[in-house]
Amino acid sequence: MSTPDRGTVEAPASPSLSPRPRSTPTRPVPSGEGRGSLLLALRGLMPYLWPADRLDLRARVLWGLVLLVLAKVATMATPFLFKWATDAVAHREGATISTDTVGLILAGPLVLTLAYGLARVVMAGLTQWRDGLFAKVAIHAVRRLAIETFEHMHALSLRFHLERKTGGLTRVLERSRDGIETIVRMLVLHLAPTILEFAMVIGVLLWQFDWRYAAASVAMILAYTVFTFVMTEFRMGIRRAMNESDTDANAKAVDSLLNYETVKYFGAESWEARRYDRSMATYEKATVRTHTSLAWLNAGQAAIFTAGLTAVMALCVFDIKAGRQSVGSFVMVNAMMIQLYQPLNFLGMIYREIKQSLIDIEAMFTILARDPEIRDAPDAPALAISGGAVRFEDVHFSYDPDREILKGISFEVPAGRTVAIVGPSGAGKSTISRLLFRFYDVSSGRISIDGQDIRDVTQESLRAAIGMVPQDTVLFNDTLAYNIRYGRHGASDAEVIEAAHLAQIDGFIQHTPKGFDTEVGERGLKLSGGEKQRVAIARTILKAPPILLLDEATSALDSHTEREIQDALDRVSRGRTTLVIAHRLSTVIGADEIIVLAAGRIAERGTHGELMKKRGLYHSMWERQREAERARETLRASGDEGLSDDPAPKPADAAA
Repeated sequence: MSTPDRGTVEAPASPSLSPRPRSTPTRPVPSGEGRGSLLLALRGLMPYLWPADRLDLRARVLWGLVLLVLAKVATMATPFLFKWATDAVAHREGATISTDTVGLILAGPLVLTLAYGLARVVMAGLTQWRDGLFAKVAIHAVRRLAIETFEHMHALSLRFHLERKTGGLTRVLERSRDGIETIVRMLVLHLAPTILEFAMVIGVLLWQFDWRYAAASVAMILAYTVFTFVMTEFRMGIRRAMNESDTDANAKAVDSLLNYETVKYFGAESWEARRYDRSMATYEKATVRTHTSLAWLNAGQAAIFTAGLTAVMALCVFDIKAGRQSVGSFVMVNAMMIQLYQPLNFLGMIYREIKQSLIDIEAMFTILARDPEIRDAPDAPALAISGGAVRFEDVHFSYDPDREILKGISFEVPAGRTVAIVGPSGAGKSTISRLLFRFYDVSSGRISIDGQDIRDVTQESLRAAIGMVPQDTVLFNDTLAYNIRYGRHGASDAEVIEAAHLAQIDGFIQHTPKGFDTEVGERGLKLSGGEKQRVAIARTILKAPPILLLDEATSALDSHTEREIQDALDRVSRGRTTLVIAHRLSTVIGADEIIVLAAGRIAERGTHGELMKKRGLYHSMWERQREAERARETLRASGDEGLSDDPAPKPADAAA
């Protein structure tokens, strides 16, 4: 396979090695009060509800507001028509009504009754028209927020993803998406119409009746609102406990299912069921308390509204007896108050749903408030590859300030050469690969490629220049073709087939019933360890990077498979700058230089022959591995099949 075109861009001058401050989050995570603030939610949602780049959505919002006003005007007209129809009927009480068609149509009460029905139809039609218009705006806002959260999570550091629980996080994202949709719908489709209707009802009461009616209605609205808010705040604590137990139960379920084989190995089905049931028991208690408190809330709201309705109707009865109001006014005020109950009920629901949704999206707000630990420098250029030389200069690094992992590491991987890093577990080998990919920034020192500090170039261009074959290859739950094409998404079928051939996995693929369309299962569990590594090699071949990083790519394989994979890796690394992190020393004999790490420092360095002559740490590690291999060979020769070193299942059966 031809080597990639590396260009001829001249490398910039090497800057100083003075320590740089590590990128840390600068935006504080909002407090609980801030996360639950409706004003903050409104401010955060406004750019999505009034998008600057979508004039069509802005037009929908404006037209929706016009329809909102027209719908409320029609709503206010219905009590008047009800009143006039009632007064007309009362005025004609005892009169003989004409039975001919023309007389019935022209009869005042019937015309007013028909107008009343028409007004209600118009009100409903305008409301549904408004809701339909705004649906696109609301769902677009939900979509944009969801994708921004998804992208932000991918931008967060490896530290965040090592600490997260997948099951709990997916549940949080699901509830957050639903919560965003609820907030958008409640704020625009219910809160604004409710406020407008309150104002119109109070205005009509002052105009048609007097201040006593308005005062009684305002007092009822205030009492209803305060009671609703107080009860809802009380219920928020219960809701939060319910969400936490729901998240915990979901996390345990997903974790247990992901480790299905381990559960079976140890016969721990009943243990896992008890763990899950303990979380569900907590969820059950919190859910029962939620429904019970909701019943008390609804009962209190009904009592307050009924008291206000009775007071206003009693005032009207006194005015009718005094001759200041008609019977139609009694019907009108009753209809208006009953009509007021719907937006009042919406007010309670709006506050309750918004508060509950804000709690549902608290975790999402926390994630969005967490700044990526690793950021591109302002106006950072793309990495310019001229040869692909990698250089570590006095690199210090620690995951925790109290425990330094790398203590002044310096080495170079010349362009087109191979350097191997070996050492005992915990020496810092895999940390070097993470730093090269810039999953973390060095505490001090410098890592450069062709003289360019990797902190000064874009992360996208840096990672595009490096191909990775890890120790534990995790595949997507998709087809073999999809997983190979992940190396370069625009690759043609012919290029995918060629990459599979070079990685020596095409023979296996041809023997599967579906070929390249074979599903690999979750995390690639339908494939053996060797097959997964070959898929990883194939997609790295397809990526064709100038720099290759092999992080213990064969340490989990049996000896026979290791030799086959090693042959494929040797072909891939030919002509490329290659950094090999190895556990088995037999795989790095041919490296141009071998660096031996111990306790975060370089203990020895040289070729295989030079290090063996020193009879130091490398020689000791070599001899121990040789003794272990001779012991395995002896056991196999004696026919002990129970100690086979092939941990993988039969590949053809698994994939089929």
